[in-house]
Amino acid sequence: MLLWVHKFDHQFWKDYRCYHQGLGSFHDQGGYWRDIKSTFYKNILKDTWKKYIIKGKCLEGVDIDLLVTPESIKTKKDKIKLNKYNKKAGTSLDYWHQQNWMRKQDPYGWVQWYCEFYDGRRSPDDKRQIMRWVNFTGINSNGNIGRWKINLMNKIKNSNTTYDDEKISPTIRQSLQHWAYQLTEKDYNMYKNTT
Repeated sequence: MLLWVHKFDHQFWKDYRCYHQGLGSFHDQGGYWRDIKSTFYKNILKDTWKKYIIKGKCLEGVDIDLLVTPESIKTKKDKIKLNKYNKKAGTSLDYWHQQNWMRKQDPYGWVQWYCEFYDGRRSPDDKRQIMRWVNFTGINSNGNIGRWKINLMNKIKNSNTTYDDEKISPTIRQSLQHWAYQLTEKDYNMYKNTT
């Protein structure tokens, strides 16, 4: 089921479409929108996801259990099983703060920024966030492919297999999923035919 097909107004994202097959795999172990303690705010941030599920917003119609970890899931191992590729990928919120990747306007990070951008907000942080995505999985204006997307495609090519062989780097695939991207046959063939 195609959940997200968006067009963006930024030069790098014109006509780009985020093909996303399941938000549970996108939202780290079903818990991306969990309650958090941000260094930017005194109180714990709760139920932030609720503003994005109302009619006309980016997460309208998405199962709540895909946004926050269901109460029935108790162990880390069970949480990892919520991911599409059954792999833990990414780093902690504390690490994101240490790297200075977070901004007060989007204390949940890139996905929150993306939801706000999709819902129409424009901010001084847009270029930085778009470039983070481009460097991770996009293609920049010089034709350079994002480091993790090209890493996955090289592994597939070197293994002489198909683009959708999920045995090849499931952790990288999960990381790409967190950035709203799944490798498509079209993208892989375009890359394979130019190398």
